[in-house]
Amino acid sequence: MTAHPSRREFLQTGITAGLALATLADSFLAAQESSGGVSQRPLGKTGEKVSILGMGGWHIAQGAKETDEATAIRMMHEAIDNGLTFFDNAWDYHDGYAEELMGKGIQDRRDKVFLMTKNCERDDKGSVACLEDSLRRLQTDHLDLWQFHEMCYDNDPDWVFEKGGLRAALDAQKAGKVRYIGFTGHKDPRIHLKMLAKPYAWASAQMPINVCDWFFRSFTNEVVPVCVEKGVGAIGMKSLGGSAEGQVSRLVKTGLATGEELLRYALSLPVSTIVTGIRTQADLEQAFRVGRDFRPLTEQQMTAIRNRFADVAGDGRHELFKTETRFDGGLHRKQHGFGAR
Repeated sequence: MTAHPSRREFLQTGITAGLALATLADSFLAAQESSGGVSQRPLGKTGEKVSILGMGGWHIAQGAKETDEATAIRMMHEAIDNGLTFFDNAWDYHDGYAEELMGKGIQDRRDKVFLMTKNCERDDKGSVACLEDSLRRLQTDHLDLWQFHEMCYDNDPDWVFEKGGLRAALDAQKAGKVRYIGFTGHKDPRIHLKMLAKPYAWASAQMPINVCDWFFRSFTNEVVPVCVEKGVGAIGMKSLGGSAEGQVSRLVKTGLATGEELLRYALSLPVSTIVTGIRTQADLEQAFRVGRDFRPLTEQQMTAIRNRFADVAGDGRHELFKTETRFDGGLHRKQHGFGAR
């Protein structure tokens, strides 16, 4: 009969892993720069420094739909003025509206942002079309970072290489349309590790980074250390749980932690930046409070937050995006024969 570890043994193992990650985080924190605004960290080996919190393109567009474009654009300008300059987007967000809105927001201050968007295709022809659409919508002639979106199916890493997607990205890089190339995904650490093992030196890898991830299909424990070893910039997302109920994030609604605690937790790990969903002025102000002159939580504080979630995180109930295809993008579902949601 297999002996299962006790809860105490499980938590002790977590403490050991936490100490190891804290050691890795030290170099990130030592390289962090603060100048009164949102702090910055290196993006892997690129030589670039990015704000430790990023503007999520999906959410700012959702906010514009809920209020108005002028408010969303004003918030983007306020973010830039306060040093929150890593801007995240994707070709398929709100059927292109998210990129169009962000293009309006940065059109007169493009040189002040580190602009990232995502390629939803896997082949060369589709990738070229995605890129041209994104450049037009974002009103720019180049992207600072272009990431292959949603590496969520086991054969996605193979498709990017076999179908010509990476070739198209490299051609775009040579043409000056793309500076750096990375990838994203929210499904399984194994798929990220497969991408990281491919014969290309990725600039970045985007993944779920939150307290529940520590206990279930953990990108934090399995992927982040490999990114650090390879010099790949780890970009966190879904740090508040990845979905909202009303205006409150899933993890905040548990009552086990505040939004600020969850963001501070994620930023105390060895990551370059955390993309956070900013739909409202309150969201933006929360990001400023956390990001300005950021100081990490102690390992004791990190362990205390993990312990609050230990009993509710291990079965994935708060990270359904890891287990259910309904959270995958519609185009990616169709690419793999699952049909529209």
